[in-house]
Amino acid sequence: MPKPLTAAAVAKYRPAAGRRLIRDAGAQSLYLVVHPSGRKSWMMRFRRPSGKPGKIVLGPVHAEGEPPGEPTIGMPLTLAGARMLAAAVHRERAQGRDPVADHKARRHRQRAAIEERAAGTFGACVRRFAHEHARVRTRKWRYTLRQLGLHYPIDGGEPTETAGGLAQLWADRPARDVDAHDVYAVVEEARRIGTPGIPARTRRASEARARDLHSALSSLFGWLHRHRLVDANPAAGVHRPPTAMARDRALSESETRWFWQACDEAGEPFGAIFRLLVLTGQRLGEVAGMRWDELSEDGTTLALPAMRTKNRRAHVVPLAPAAQAIVAAAPRVEGCRFVFSTTGRTPVSGWSKVKRRLDAAMVVAARAERGPDATVPPWRLHDLRRTAVTGMAELGIAPHVIEMAVNHVSGHRGGVAGVYNKSELLPERRAALERWAAHVAGLVEGKPANVADLAALRRGR
Repeated sequence: MPKPLTAAAVAKYRPAAGRRLIRDAGAQSLYLVVHPSGRKSWMMRFRRPSGKPGKIVLGPVHAEGEPPGEPTIGMPLTLAGARMLAAAVHRERAQGRDPVADHKARRHRQRAAIEERAAGTFGACVRRFAHEHARVRTRKWRYTLRQLGLHYPIDGGEPTETAGGLAQLWADRPARDVDAHDVYAVVEEARRIGTPGIPARTRRASEARARDLHSALSSLFGWLHRHRLVDANPAAGVHRPPTAMARDRALSESETRWFWQACDEAGEPFGAIFRLLVLTGQRLGEVAGMRWDELSEDGTTLALPAMRTKNRRAHVVPLAPAAQAIVAAAPRVEGCRFVFSTTGRTPVSGWSKVKRRLDAAMVVAARAERGPDATVPPWRLHDLRRTAVTGMAELGIAPHVIEMAVNHVSGHRGGVAGVYNKSELLPERRAALERWAAHVAGLVEGKPANVADLAALRRGR
């Protein structure tokens, strides 16, 4: 006959080659299980309401002292605790319930709750936002995700968490727990000293940094709210630094001439890219990321796919003879799909350093022409696009043709006209860009260029 177990007896039982089951006569259906590894646990065996045999593992053996709180399934149990829990299980049986089914249901709910908490953490939500929305529906998705602490390599590969970025700092924090105070604090930190995980380029306070992080967080939480993963968008109640005033800077004719000369000092492939920017009026990323398979066989057109344009519209760029000469002069790197690359794998980057070199060379050209006191007011690379648009307008080219040439959707291409007028106007666009290239040739007349000679420029007239 089995005897009631004692705490001392429980401690003395040793493992065998197989699992040992020792019945406790002090509690109905309670067994001590001694595993071959030496681990000990409590188990119950009984008949379920259906008549089928059932068992429940109550928990591991707790040898010293009584744990605080009421004994529950899964926690370490002393002999006394195991007997109390066994009595509770038999009480449930007496009430007509099925303890085995109830236990399985509890475990399922616990697993579901754990999975839900894991899926609802900030780190998991950022990755889901990246996979389901940002990468497929937004243009500057890499930049947005970098603000949130997730880095995607330009040449592909798995994303990594930025050291010190939000995806790492708030990795295990439930996204639902992030409130407006948290958003304000991190946006203010970005404004004052820098965005978490991203080295600041300047020690001065930056409204642009704060605005970019606020926009990224608002986009993330707006998407999470739409999918009911959070109750509200905490960024909605936080002040967003105002957008910078619209720029109207365009290079003058003299500045365009100095710019063209300075491109020789920018180094390659930067000088070629800068000249293409002013000749085509396209955006920096579209020109710098140009691929060989986007060029026509005769090199007279560049076909930009929708995924590479700001407005997500496929765009054909007729290349003037000067632009064709610049592209033709670009050396091909075996295995590299990009026309311009310094690594052979990725598009060109590092614009800030090169822009400073370009600015210095422009001042040298200005002073050589105007004297030692000549200066060049600050300008940005995107101003080259405005320079091309302004220049074509001053040449008398129709506004709708200019907008088509630079793939800008507004004004003449907006509204009903943009919806129903599907004409590509390719001949008019080619003529416009060739006329603009001829005008640039006139501005730089007599100033030799390394990439495209003036004869090629003049052929666009």
